Amino acid sequence: MTNVICLGLAVWDQIFTLDQLPSGGGKNFATSFTEVGGGPAATAAAAAARLGADTAIWSRVGDDDVGRRILGDLQSYGVDTTSVRRFTDRNSGLAVVLLDRAGERMIVTPGDPGLDSDPAWLPLEQIAAADVVLADLRWPQGAESLLAAARQSGTTSVLDADLTSEPEAIAPLVKAASHVVFSAPALRAFTGQEDARAGLAAARTKTQGIVAVTAGAEGCFWIEEDGTSGHQPAFPIEVVDTLGAGDVFHGALAVALAERHPLAQAMRFATAAAALKCTRPGGRTGTPNRAELEKFLQEN
Repeated sequence: MTNVICLGLAVWDQIFTLDQLPSGGGKNFATSFTEVGGGPAATAAAAAARLGADTAIWSRVGDDDVGRRILGDLQSYGVDTTSVRRFTDRNSGLAVVLLDRAGERMIVTPGDPGLDSDPAWLPLEQIAAADVVLADLRWPQGAESLLAAARQSGTTSVLDADLTSEPEAIAPLVKAASHVVFSAPALRAFTGQEDARAGLAAARTKTQGIVAVTAGAEGCFWIEEDGTSGHQPAFPIEVVDTLGAGDVFHGALAVALAERHPLAQAMRFATAAAALKCTRPGGRTGTPNRAELEKFLQEN
């Protein structure tokens, strides 16, 4: 079994479904409500575990009821939460998510709950035994330590570069990772380029690794270490819920890279996992398992 370590944000999502997203003040009525674990790294970890990898999450939560629900949900997917640190007298991350009929979302969160950012307690010695490590940008100090240790040990690393502000702050992380996957808005913010291909070319000058961008209905674009460009078209689907789709993509990509799939095949695997997730409601609960994903790939 392949071994994947994910580091970053773990939160609890409260999801309200509405006919359309609010455009101003006033009272709005939801057609449904559910609660589920969220966070980029945590959802990627859940996806990797669902797809068959031996997966651990390195994260921070508060010593509160929300933290207990976050950990319990991850454990239900088979994710190892041993290296999640719980901080006394601190609140865990919480997000209110509004979804419309087209699957688009609006997220409201209080942001950083004040959890200690010092990564000195991380068990970095475990990275050499991992097949792939993955980090999001929500705990940059932890990501920096993880990626530096991965580079030192020669472990494949994936950076979930989904950030639309302060691009200069993430430049060292982009440089350190072997695989950097931007969201389209984050790539525009990081490079100033509107076109995805031009943005990737600009991002490629900031790292010697592989750079990629997920571009929704346009699929996924990437540039390999030798400068070769690639494109995986999006799968034709009926979108129900986009919440967590990018995170599922990253988790699936980590699994495919851990299994040593060729890059184009790994990108197709990850794109299919994200597409299949979008056909299902409930955020992380729509994450496909391996059999479902393999069937989807065979049919498409």
